[in-house]
Amino acid sequence: MVGVAKMPSMLWLLAAVFMLGAAVGLAQDSKQGHNYYDFFVKETTYSKLCKSKSLLTVNDMFPGPTITARKGEIVIVNVHNQGPKNITIHWHGVDQPRNPWYDGPEFITQCPIQPGTNFTYEILLSEEEGTIWWHAHSGLDRAGIHGAFIVHPKRGTEYPFIKSTELHKEIPIILGEWWTSDLNLQLEEYLKTGGEIHNSNAHTINGEPGDLMPCGRGHAFKEDVLTNKMYLLRIINAGLDNDMFFAVADHLLTVVGTDGRYLKPFTVQTLMISPGQTMDVLLKTKEFPTYRRYYMGSRTYLSNPRLMFQNGTATAILEYKNAPRARGGPVLPNLPNNTDHQTAIEYTAQLRSLASTAHPVAVPEVIDERMVITLAINTLPCATGETCRGPGNNSRLAASLNNASFEDPHTDILDAYYYSIKGVYEEDFPNVPPFIFNFTNTNGSRRFWPTKRSTKVKVLEYGTVVEVVFQDTDILGAENHPMHLHGFAFYVVGRGLGSFNATTDPANYNLVDPPYQNTVTVPTAGWAAMRFKATNPGVWFMHCHFDRHTVFGMSTTFIVKEGNTAESKMRPRPASMPKC
Repeated sequence: MVGVAKMPSMLWLLAAVFMLGAAVGLAQDSKQGHNYYDFFVKETTYSKLCKSKSLLTVNDMFPGPTITARKGEIVIVNVHNQGPKNITIHWHGVDQPRNPWYDGPEFITQCPIQPGTNFTYEILLSEEEGTIWWHAHSGLDRAGIHGAFIVHPKRGTEYPFIKSTELHKEIPIILGEWWTSDLNLQLEEYLKTGGEIHNSNAHTINGEPGDLMPCGRGHAFKEDVLTNKMYLLRIINAGLDNDMFFAVADHLLTVVGTDGRYLKPFTVQTLMISPGQTMDVLLKTKEFPTYRRYYMGSRTYLSNPRLMFQNGTATAILEYKNAPRARGGPVLPNLPNNTDHQTAIEYTAQLRSLASTAHPVAVPEVIDERMVITLAINTLPCATGETCRGPGNNSRLAASLNNASFEDPHTDILDAYYYSIKGVYEEDFPNVPPFIFNFTNTNGSRRFWPTKRSTKVKVLEYGTVVEVVFQDTDILGAENHPMHLHGFAFYVVGRGLGSFNATTDPANYNLVDPPYQNTVTVPTAGWAAMRFKATNPGVWFMHCHFDRHTVFGMSTTFIVKEGNTAESKMRPRPASMPKC
């Protein structure tokens, strides 16, 4: 070649060997780096509430391992299914730009990982910063398969609320639930009879019910702390079916973030967190504590008092290690009553985006399309010859969005869309309810109980600015609903009680600093409005994060079409996708 000196063939060979070795070394370094994880899904036996049982976990841990990364990095997780059933995992709060293939919901973006096989997820972080999480997205498996996902600021940048040198420690606090029975058997029973899925036997904090529950004393999660230090609690509601109150006895909590985005700081004694949500909370320990040990506590916030619920209080312990003169304790926090709606509403109203120069907001002021979506618990008819245990013992429990009860297909919607496979889904999810009535006061009428099963999706053109108004109904009982959208964070621009009024309510929207979330708490007998711009092409699930409601059918799917540029098109389909 012109301008290149001749090199003896042996040197060329040595150079090639060196470059190959360097490439292999880089690959090994990447695999061994902190952004690569192996998840081994298998059954593990635990003893809680005086009974032993097996459940599916990751790496024999309950909760599972914590993933850590920095903003904008790529995380690789190789999931090895060594359990007895199909599994998928979702990376809750990760937008996955142009990358729906690795989002995780079963039969929405992938076929499940079958026993004895593995699948490697590629998780693309973009604007997320703070606490998100991961969990199983198949059946009710996330009861045991879940964990924290912590996204730190980019190197060279700081938290907006505290310098990292002033932060003594970060503490993941995962609120969960424990059943003494096999949840998979409960799911099978529901699919057979349409009856209710039973409440858990206990709440947990970091996997333990705590001292107040049977056989719990001495097994509560305990965190050692020092006096006069700042701690960052990364709180996750990983429970299946309960909004939760959380407090630490005689300590104030300063909330600084939610769902992987920052908030204007505000200080409370108690927070309310819905399933699927995360909260970043600063806790300053006491300089001269009265007690050596203080309880953290969590209990159900019950938005529908007609429902049966888990009435226990989970506890964990905050123990001062350098306060020798303090009394023993522990003392309990003063948690609100289970039906304290006012505390829950006031807490949620304080969530406001930081909206700073470093962390700006971009709230869409003009929308292209408004959707009003009713949330309802419904019934399906009992087929001839079936034994049904829904309302009246002659129906099956169901749930719906705009009276469409979502039914999982037998192949994933993303592949059906990508390959133009017909008959898997229908593109006619309605923008408005099929009938209008007093949504929050039906006077017990059974007229609106029935629904129908379907696999309806909503198709959006790339770049469409969408407003979704979630409207709770009191069909078979009004209650909070934590509505979660995959693939996007959205601005919660408004909320209120009663029925949404499209003429007057938008005038009171917050378009200045609304919270930027991926899971919004829709208030009982009320509504919540959120906005997002459809600039993430792909197939994205939207559902209630009460898992029994998802099983009942309170779900739909957005298909965001591709744009005209390379940056507005989906990444190519990976060859390694699991087969149905």
